Amino acid sequence: MFSRPKPGESEADLIHFQNQFLAARASPAVKIVKKADKRKGEERSTDAERPQLLDNKDVVMLDDFPDILPALTPGPPKKSKIKTACVHFDDEDPEERLENHDQHITAVFSKIVERDTSAEAVTMPVPTGDPFPRIFHRSEIKSEVKVGSGRKSIFAQKMAARRAAEKPATAPSAECTQIRSASLDVLNPEGSAEEAPCSGNRDNRADDVFISQRPSIITGEGLGSQKSEQEAQAIHRENLEKLQSMSQEEILKEQERLLAQLDPSLVAFLKSRRSGSVGQKNEIKMEQNRPEEFVESLTVPQHDVGASLSIQESGLEESVRRDENTKMEITDDDLPVKPRKEWIHMDNVEFEKLEWMKDLPSPRQKKTKKGMQARFSLKGDLIPADADLPTHLGLHHHGEEAERAGYSLQELFHLSRSQLIQQRTLALQVLGRIVQKARAGEFASSLKGSVLRLLLDAGFLFLLRFSLDDTVDNVMAASVGALRALLVSFDDEKYLDWTFSWYQGMATFPLVPNNEEEEEDEEEEEELTGTEKSQNKKRKDENKPDADVARYDVVKGLLKTRIQHRLRYILEVVRPVPTVVLDILHILTRIARHSSEACTQLLDCPRLIDTIVKEFLPTRWDPHVAEPGCLLTSLHGVACAAAMKFIRVLASGGRNATARLLNKFEMKSRLIRFTAEDPQDLLLPREEAIRLSTEAFRLWAVAAGYGQACDLYRDLYPVLVRILQSLPELLSASHEKNPIFELSVQRAAAVVTLLVHVTQTAGCTAELHSKLSSDSSEDSEQIPPPPVTWNQVSGLLPFLETGLKKFLQVISQTETWQILQPLTTTYMIYLGVYYRACGQQPSVNPIDCLEELERLTSEVLQPLLSQPAMHSMWDLLRPCSALCNPLSCSPAPESVFSIVSLSCTGGKPPLSLLGSKSPFPFLTALLFLIDGITHIHKGLICKYSSVLSFEGLKDYLHQSWQTVHPSVTPASVWILRHEYHLQYFALVLARKMAGTCPDYNRHASLHHCVAMALLSRLLPGSEHLAYEVLLDLAFNPEFLPEGKTGGPEAADFSDILHLGTSAKLSQPGSAAASSSKPTRGALLRESYQNLPAIRSCYLSHFLHLQPALVRSQASYQGQNYLIQSMLLPEVRGPILPSDWPFFPLISLYNKVSNAEIRGAVLNSLPLDLVNTVTWNLQWVLLLETWRPKSLQSIPTAAKLARLMCIFLTGGDLFLEAPIHCYTAALLSVYCQPKALDSLNLDAPLPGLASFHDLYISLLEQFEGVSFGDPLFGVFVLLPLQKCFSVHLRLSLFGEHTSILRALGVPLQQFPVPLERYTSPPEDNLNLLRHYFRTLVTGALRNTWCPVLYVVAVAHVNSFIFSQDSTTQEADAARKSMLRKTWLLVDETLKKHLLYYRLLNAESPLGFDLYEQLPPIRLKYLQMVIQKENKENAPVLLS
Repeated sequence: MFSRPKPGESEADLIHFQNQFLAARASPAVKIVKKADKRKGEERSTDAERPQLLDNKDVVMLDDFPDILPALTPGPPKKSKIKTACVHFDDEDPEERLENHDQHITAVFSKIVERDTSAEAVTMPVPTGDPFPRIFHRSEIKSEVKVGSGRKSIFAQKMAARRAAEKPATAPSAECTQIRSASLDVLNPEGSAEEAPCSGNRDNRADDVFISQRPSIITGEGLGSQKSEQEAQAIHRENLEKLQSMSQEEILKEQERLLAQLDPSLVAFLKSRRSGSVGQKNEIKMEQNRPEEFVESLTVPQHDVGASLSIQESGLEESVRRDENTKMEITDDDLPVKPRKEWIHMDNVEFEKLEWMKDLPSPRQKKTKKGMQARFSLKGDLIPADADLPTHLGLHHHGEEAERAGYSLQELFHLSRSQLIQQRTLALQVLGRIVQKARAGEFASSLKGSVLRLLLDAGFLFLLRFSLDDTVDNVMAASVGALRALLVSFDDEKYLDWTFSWYQGMATFPLVPNNEEEEEDEEEEEELTGTEKSQNKKRKDENKPDADVARYDVVKGLLKTRIQHRLRYILEVVRPVPTVVLDILHILTRIARHSSEACTQLLDCPRLIDTIVKEFLPTRWDPHVAEPGCLLTSLHGVACAAAMKFIRVLASGGRNATARLLNKFEMKSRLIRFTAEDPQDLLLPREEAIRLSTEAFRLWAVAAGYGQACDLYRDLYPVLVRILQSLPELLSASHEKNPIFELSVQRAAAVVTLLVHVTQTAGCTAELHSKLSSDSSEDSEQIPPPPVTWNQVSGLLPFLETGLKKFLQVISQTETWQILQPLTTTYMIYLGVYYRACGQQPSVNPIDCLEELERLTSEVLQPLLSQPAMHSMWDLLRPCSALCNPLSCSPAPESVFSIVSLSCTGGKPPLSLLGSKSPFPFLTALLFLIDGITHIHKGLICKYSSVLSFEGLKDYLHQSWQTVHPSVTPASVWILRHEYHLQYFALVLARKMAGTCPDYNRHASLHHCVAMALLSRLLPGSEHLAYEVLLDLAFNPEFLPEGKTGGPEAADFSDILHLGTSAKLSQPGSAAASSSKPTRGALLRESYQNLPAIRSCYLSHFLHLQPALVRSQASYQGQNYLIQSMLLPEVRGPILPSDWPFFPLISLYNKVSNAEIRGAVLNSLPLDLVNTVTWNLQWVLLLETWRPKSLQSIPTAAKLARLMCIFLTGGDLFLEAPIHCYTAALLSVYCQPKALDSLNLDAPLPGLASFHDLYISLLEQFEGVSFGDPLFGVFVLLPLQKCFSVHLRLSLFGEHTSILRALGVPLQQFPVPLERYTSPPEDNLNLLRHYFRTLVTGALRNTWCPVLYVVAVAHVNSFIFSQDSTTQEADAARKSMLRKTWLLVDETLKKHLLYYRLLNAESPLGFDLYEQLPPIRLKYLQMVIQKENKENAPVLLS
């Protein structure tokens, strides 16, 4: 096998390869065949018979390729005339031979023979009145007469005729094309242009001009025919006649118009032609002296050019202006290089081709409503449309809008795919800067639309992904930078790190987009388990294309493209500069925050974690790195804080991931290395060393949060004690406001946070030991106790308590306190965790623990609560609240749903929940500590009664629960979660005070309203808090003082006086025999007494949240050994829906509906089901009476729809006495005027696909099991009000008319005013016919259905006597109904329909009647009846 030639080998090497090939006698790769000369025929086809050729040529045979080229046209074979004459010598130079035989291009051009066009006919342009030139069609031009021999196609003939017709217009000069159509007709008979001066000065000039027999400019020579002179003379005479027919005013007017249109160069041309005329010397002399008069004297025949002017003017206006600018503005002096005579083909300068060399016009803002294209500088800044920037900045290298500086996104996209490395790099860098500035909101006020959304829709993500695979380092670096700008927000990371040491701040929500498509899929898969759902979801994502996945989730789309493998390759093989390494680490950190699945994929990526730990978290590195001014050229082999943070975020993904990091990737040794040594001793820059140490402690804290890496606590105990002892020294340096001091405070907070989780883990040791000994014989999973005991952590309390006392001394110093507040917050959290765990330790003396709590209360906390600075902190709750200030957590202007952002770009203002002046973290920690103290020592509860008396706290709680439900977005949930913690601990303290402090009742109603609002707002991950609120707060009788202080009596008294209720307070009766109906006060009293049973009912219906409750309890109760992940569940909405008080009813309805769908029939209902519905109705009645604002967020229509579930469930369930009574009581509440005004059945209702379908089911259920129950009938009648959809009324009167016989709700028991059914008059003709039909046929009677009888009579009466203008069909229908009413046999119905007057609730019929018809109605009735009798009497009888 011979090697192929390689680049760089010389000709001698090729000859050497040839000799080797010949010596080896190898078979050639191709077969050489001597082809016969086809031009010499087929004889002598063999090689032996062929003559020796002058040049031996190798011919390569190709399969399936014809030997003979297909002939284009038939013809004889061609023979070469110079083949034998071409004799070449071996020593002849090929270049010299080419030069000798080369012929210039002029030799070819000299042989061109132009076609004779002298015999072609000439036609004039056809005048037209269209504003634009008509489209040329060959059928519009007559064919020319063929002259001579030669073939021409029809189209060629038409085109030749058209060119011949246009030729006279362009014959004088090529410059005439600049003249508009008005001047074209003037120059066709150019002789007339010469006679024009005479016509303009008839009184002063001789008449010989008009009797001139020859034109002075056009002679007809160009026509080339024998009749050319006669044609020119005819045109000349025609123009003379037109000029003579025009008045002097018309001629002057045309002169002015032509003067404004003609080019000065054309004037010079006409003068030159005029000067050559014979016999006109005197006139020429006068015209040379007065050229302006010559131009002004040019006239145009008005009648000839009027039409052609409107066609050509708009089409040629721009070209005329462009040519004028070219000729007038550009001269030889403007050219950068002056042409010389000796230059070939430069004697005629084409200015239009050199127009691009002009100076650009100054940019200006266009006055247009569409806006202008956005252009950006190389730094990513938006350039104003009217900015005039110099060209040397490199911002004008684009074709569109050449005068504007900057580049559009489209141009940058195009440039990013260039073959030049520098252009690709520059484009990606600029796009990255644009994205970064867009995320910062710099373009929000200047640009229309979202830059990020536009880029992502255009494929920007995959542009970066493709560029990431580039082999050029600069392109890779630019794409990494742009990807970091797209995904990473440094401000988001800053505030996530800031809240790490808050209460439950280590747990964060995954940054997963809330995809609506996935929600729909999950609704379809409700019956699947959690594992099956995740597997099904993963399977669907694998089958989707990358672009579809990235459309709703950018991070998931990137993971689908295996970006982690590419980033690993860049880190491991390419080894880029430090900036690129940091960008990659930030990108990986953002991917790890996405979800636990993303963390798993990063961990499973081969050699990714190995490379990061080995290269960027080494235990040894070059000591020169720490030298001042040292410039790192490579970050490989140097410890990096960003790498440690990535490992920490990766560990937050789950306890299994943490175990793999600690054991497989040897992170324990790194923890010891970077926590045991003081940052000052680390061979790194000071700030980087502190950051690295902080991240190491945070990683250790995350591991301790799972109960892992606690064995390091024993090894590093002296180090931790030394750090704790040095923390009070931060007070001495608090006056120094520098970044190093703030970083030191964060590091100290991370250390205390670590001790918090180690203490929690140690508090579980005794519990696990007891479980291990008691469950030794069982098969249940055994959890080994952690390697740290309570005795090993109990010695930390004195250090932390001493430090807390010192830090609280500076609470009055605002600036110092703002810096030290994070550390003080962690101190409070530690004490709360310590005393909670201390009370559960069997080795701790309870009396000693109680004494410590009393001492802490008297020495630390009570003096703290009495300080003026604490009053100020409570007052800041409302200004900093996210609930009271929803805009503080609103999404950023450039946020896109596929990239989750916390909207912290640009920082948070000081007066916000995350701001520097926010009191939330410290007050939450303080309330957490107070809750722990009062949980152990009940006698100290009253000592903290002053907490709930702070006006700032009361004002905040009062304002927060009345606000609308906040929107659930990624930018709000993680902030609201911390605010809900403060509200929860305030409510827990209130619950403890309710049973011990006698003065508490005045705040009970406020706290109960807060608890009810909190239940509807708590987010996933806080199921434990929701359970505690349901258990101890929501149904606590102490929080409903109305039950003890005359609330039921007040309700009865209100009903008696008709205060706050409808005028009709009588409730509908029941079809079942029952005793007297209880009053609303009695029902409220019974409901208040059943609060414990009501609580049990609701807790049992929330059992489906049990798995999530267990996970949440493990986190909030400090059971670290049960925590599986620091990532909270994905947020789709609050834990409980806003209509959770109706949840038992909804659950019951869904259960029955699902059973019916499967074919089962529930004939009987158990007793507890009746009790469940009763308890549900009792709770709703309590809330509607005493806490109406807590249900204000639920629409009235949704409440009625929930109550309808009672009638759709279990047959005659609604006939049960307690259910019937409470449903009737709630119905009276929902039929009050305010409730009816807010009732809207046409709007979409939460949890209900279609109210119309629900109503159809209600009608069918009424037909089957109603027994004519009046209460059921009221629910059927409620949606029939006139203000609601007509389809609801049509469904009853059109398809379920049998209901009318059983819908016997008495008028006295109907709680809705009838005016809501009769006003305004019905205009639906189909429904009116149904009304009339049911009345006439007897299906609707006053004794069967009095309510709808009144409604039908009122609408029919209004319709038949209406004389308003309407359609012909409606007019015929109402006259027909009136005639049929007049002919009714039923005199009672006839009287009601004709003599109806108005509604009257006191009347037995429900309406009043006329004693006699009003004159106008009587006259109308007589007119209709008489007209019908005259026209068609038989029809009336029928």
